[in-house]
Amino acid sequence: MIYYLEDDEQIRNLTLYTLAQTGHETRGFACAAELYAALEDAVPDLFILDVMLPGEDGISVLKKLRARPDAENVPVMMLTAKSTEFDTVLGLDAGADDYLAKPFGMMELLSRVNALLRRVRRDEERARQAAEAARADVPAAVIADAASADVMDAGPIHLDAARYAVTVAGCEVRLTHKEFETLRFLMHNRGIVVSRSQLLDQVWGYEVAGETRTVDAHIQTLRKKLSEADPQAASLIETVRGVGYRMKG
Repeated sequence: MIYYLEDDEQIRNLTLYTLAQTGHETRGFACAAELYAALEDAVPDLFILDVMLPGEDGISVLKKLRARPDAENVPVMMLTAKSTEFDTVLGLDAGADDYLAKPFGMMELLSRVNALLRRVRRDEERARQAAEAARADVPAAVIADAASADVMDAGPIHLDAARYAVTVAGCEVRLTHKEFETLRFLMHNRGIVVSRSQLLDQVWGYEVAGETRTVDAHIQTLRKKLSEADPQAASLIETVRGVGYRMKG
């Protein structure tokens, strides 16, 4: 199920129609109050939120969703007519997993929606495997995939993928799913220059020609969070101009 919050009726109806035609179950809402009421009945697999809304805006809605135990880990895509770096970082910093600037193509929207839903199914499968392992008294790492069993260090950064935890100089750093996966991919390829296209493909599950702002914005928020724990940690993510990023160390 996808919950879509959009005050523009024409855009909302067209998007809902497109999603329904490709097999997605959806519900649309014109204001935040309608979405909150629907959450009392069921929590979706994905939220799509417009930023510019009358009354309560999409960023405020996002922050409230991240404060709810039943919705804190549900992926969120932001749709916005604003395309400045500030607005993008504000949304990602509040916990968005992806964003798309208006006007957008329906094929690109579908690509990103499907990528986020694949993550949901992947996480559900890992949770199922972990539950089975617990019932059988088998260590979860035995049946987890190799990537999720990684424990990596770079300077003061310690990443434990099995626990889905990151600490910097001994202090826990709370990251969004995409921030965590971006950091894990960079640390796994430490010392190697990773292109923005590679990050889009490996972390987001799609690649759109010329689309690099999503990666750059996530790197910026990731650096900010690491720096708050230890400035040295943020400096380990090196920008390679015109190419991408490299984890030093």
